[in-house]
Amino acid sequence: MGDETNPKKRNDQQDQRRKPNKNYAVKKRLPLRPREGDNVIFVTKKTNFKAQLDKCCDLLTKGEKDIILHGLGAAIQRCCNLALQIEAAFCGTCQIEVNTGTVDLVDDLEPLTDDLDYGAQVRHSSSIHIRIFRTAMLGANQ
Repeated sequence: MGDETNPKKRNDQQDQRRKPNKNYAVKKRLPLRPREGDNVIFVTKKTNFKAQLDKCCDLLTKGEKDIILHGLGAAIQRCCNLALQIEAAFCGTCQIEVNTGTVDLVDDLEPLTDDLDYGAQVRHSSSIHIRIFRTAMLGANQ
């Protein structure tokens, strides 16, 4: 019990869990996609922001009732920014519904030597799901 209160000992234990073992190569799997469809957009840090914005605006102007944006980890801020830009572009005729959560991501551990077995480890990442839906059509009689 005395070891748990020692800050140095506690930091060493956390570092061992976070650092991958030197005997394994870590291969990150792609996260599971919650839903597929034309109106579902997965926001990443690598995709061009303007292209994502144009795609969302095109979907909403062509009559799509709602679009769903998904973002993980570092892309959460970009996903929020994209939703706010869409809302501003449609002059208040869209509403936003936001859900946050945690996603389990699986990494494969490939041994670097022949005497070790393959393995897997689970890590957690923050996620956001933003639903943008039209409340009124621009130029329509209300």
